[in-house]
Amino acid sequence: MTTPGTQLDSDRTLLQFKNYEEYLNSLVTPVDFCYLRNTKVASQLAELGYRCTGETLDKDTFYQRLQIVKDLLYPIPKAYHLTSEFLIPFDPLMQELAIRERSNRLHVLSTVIFVRHNPRLQVEVSGYIDYNERLKTEDWQPYFEGKRKLWPKITDLTYYHWKVGKMQVNVSSNYEPVIDSKHGLLLKNIHDRKYINVDPKAITPGVDTTRVRIYSDAYKHVILYDHVIRRVVVE
Repeated sequence: MTTPGTQLDSDRTLLQFKNYEEYLNSLVTPVDFCYLRNTKVASQLAELGYRCTGETLDKDTFYQRLQIVKDLLYPIPKAYHLTSEFLIPFDPLMQELAIRERSNRLHVLSTVIFVRHNPRLQVEVSGYIDYNERLKTEDWQPYFEGKRKLWPKITDLTYYHWKVGKMQVNVSSNYEPVIDSKHGLLLKNIHDRKYINVDPKAITPGVDTTRVRIYSDAYKHVILYDHVIRRVVVE
């Protein structure tokens, strides 16, 4: 909405014109055409402001104001919203995840987070988290602001409670955990069918995947697996 009497409200009239030429032609009066007998010349005089009692916009100003009105009245929805935008996380893990947020939301990069907690009560919990899926199902502002710690949930890719020996393995919207007799736990990317090998002794974590250890006072052990998604081409 625009406020009556403002410049933006006045500029709404520009929406009726497809281009700058139509705008200039609207400034030409029948008297102008009667004397000049040439629409092009009349438009040129209008552009110079000689044949108009009000403000005559130049070409650049016309398109700038027209775009402003269009953006206000017909905003283009963003395909994603960056929770970490304009925030400066203090924790090293949240700093790294903020850097990766946009590419994960765009499904260009798929990050798996391994987190291991060992709080004072010795209730040790660990798990693999599909970052993209948690971005879609949670409000991450408390995490980036440092008001909340990232804990594995029983609904994540894997969850293990060390004290009671409780383990849970789940399929996410991006990964399918696979237990391999040779390599142990593998995470199969559903989109490009590539595997992430989470074995710390493995020479490489997999094709198009990098592994990085994050050191944070808030967590006992954190590893990020960044997988560049290569879409499968179906012939």
